[in-house]
Amino acid sequence: MNEFVDLFSSSDPESVATSVKFLLLLTILSLAPGILILMTSFTRILIVLSFVRTSLATQQMPPNQILIGIALFLTFFIMAPTFEEVNEQALTPLFNEEITLDEAYEEASIPMKEFMGKHTRQKDLALFMNYADLEAPETIQDVPLTTLVPAFAISELKTAFQMGFMIFVPFLVIDMAVASVLMSMGMMMLPPVMISLPFKILLFVLVDGWFLITKSLLEGF
Repeated sequence: MNEFVDLFSSSDPESVATSVKFLLLLTILSLAPGILILMTSFTRILIVLSFVRTSLATQQMPPNQILIGIALFLTFFIMAPTFEEVNEQALTPLFNEEITLDEAYEEASIPMKEFMGKHTRQKDLALFMNYADLEAPETIQDVPLTTLVPAFAISELKTAFQMGFMIFVPFLVIDMAVASVLMSMGMMMLPPVMISLPFKILLFVLVDGWFLITKSLLEGF
C-alpha cells in the first residue's frame, strides 16, 4: 500500500510517467461503459435485438444477458478496425512514451470521429452545432467530440427504431390474422398472442431470422 502511495507522491520522472499511465487506465475503465454505449455500434445492435424479442412476444427469451452478450461481441467485431487504429496511433505510442497524453487523446479521437461521422445524420449534427453556436466544420475532424457524440447517439436511435419497425411488421400481420380467425370462430376469450406465438417462432426459424438480423446489422456498418 505504501509503495502505491509513494508511486503517486514521487517526483521522479519515471514514477510520474507510471502514475500518468495508472490514472489514464483508471479513467478509461470508469468511462468505458459510456464510451461503449454512445461511441460505438452497441446502441443500435442492442435496440434492434430487443425489438426482435418484443416482436416475437417471447417475454424474457432470449434473456437480457444473452442479448447484451451478443451485442457486445458484435460491437467488438464491427469496431475491431477502429479499435486497432486507436491502439496503433494512440495507446502504443503513449505507453512507449513517444507522444504525450494530449497527443494521444487527439490521435485516438481521429478514427472514432471517422466512424461516428459515417453514421451521423447531417440534421442531427447541425442541431448540436447550431445550439453550441459553432461554425460549419470543413471536415468531421473539426467537430468536437462533445458535439459529435450526442448527434451520433440520436442518429443511431433513429436507425435502430427504423429497423425495429421493419422487424415488427411481419409479426404484426400474423397477430392480426390470428385475431381475425379467432373472432370468426367466436373464440373471443382466447388471447390471440397465445395462438400466434408458435407461428411467429416458426416463421422466424424458417427464414433464419437471427442470420438475417445479424446480416442487416453488419451491412449497416
